[in-house]
Amino acid sequence: MLRKDVEKTVDETVARLNQMAVPPVRRWILEYVLWKEKTNPALQKVVEECRTYRPMVKLLEAQNPDGTWPISAARKAEEDAGPGPPYGWTHTTMVRNLYMLFEYWATRDMGHIEDSLELLLSWQDEEGFIKGPERDRRPRPYHCGLTLGVLVKFGMKGDIRVERLLQWLLSMQRHDGGWNIPYLQDMRYSPEFKYMRLENFLRLVAEGKVPKHDPADYKDIPSCVWTTLGVLRGISMYQSLDGEKRIKKAAEFVLDRFFMRNYHPSFYQSGTNWTMLKFPTYYGSGLTALDTLVHMGFGPNDERMEKPIRWLLNARSKDGLWHKSERPHPIDDQWISLVCLEVLGQYRDMY
Repeated sequence: MLRKDVEKTVDETVARLNQMAVPPVRRWILEYVLWKEKTNPALQKVVEECRTYRPMVKLLEAQNPDGTWPISAARKAEEDAGPGPPYGWTHTTMVRNLYMLFEYWATRDMGHIEDSLELLLSWQDEEGFIKGPERDRRPRPYHCGLTLGVLVKFGMKGDIRVERLLQWLLSMQRHDGGWNIPYLQDMRYSPEFKYMRLENFLRLVAEGKVPKHDPADYKDIPSCVWTTLGVLRGISMYQSLDGEKRIKKAAEFVLDRFFMRNYHPSFYQSGTNWTMLKFPTYYGSGLTALDTLVHMGFGPNDERMEKPIRWLLNARSKDGLWHKSERPHPIDDQWISLVCLEVLGQYRDMY
């Protein structure tokens, strides 16, 4: 029954979305849902349309020669008052814009994309993580996971710096298969630091007065679902790693906690976060989790996937699409519907 529901939904949504979608959305449908050959006339036409897609062109035109993008005056003042890039909004804007440029089918040789990628990698710490954007100077694994995914999407898999980033992320994996924010989601729960003000705790970390973080020392503290998903999303781009036990364990950590509240109040604690439809999909949500899981090969052969897939089917509106909210978001809703369609399409293809 589920198989028929999935197949019917895919067919109906393809017909509906293909009629109205912007060029890059139609191209994703043709290439990765319908699997059209490159010689297909409809695909060739939309490929040409993507080259001049205005949001992509505007994003490239706004880019600075060094690979950054302008940020608001308030954000810039805040950044300048602190240590400056890579700590601040410049870093975040770069990663998010690069993410969207890939969705728009931009290539590495366009604009100053190459400069952006190199600038991100210039902020790599000797330990392997990418520094920033938080002012406390502690690495956020989910930021590093997103950055890893962007670098790999733009063809930098195999670069020694990207491999070092991957290895740092793997070194931070915990006993239960997940990840936490170093120090903030581990040592803050230890008796010694539990009642200390956050800024005082971080000052001790910066001064080297706190023992070096080792995930193995905190086996009694569960990992963070959304930190784990952020890391997993980047690592999943390394398709050759999907079969590794530790990567599968990370995916199962997320899957086993689908719809549950997050243990850590510092990051999307409410269980309702699972059912919020968000785009771009670097935001933690059930849709992002499903997109990652099916990409890694979790499908009908795993009974744990049935409940999330049924939720996704039931979240579709009567018009045949998925919507961000009751308010109209014409473009975001197209992208959200595309991701839902890709999830169900890949799930269907695994039967």
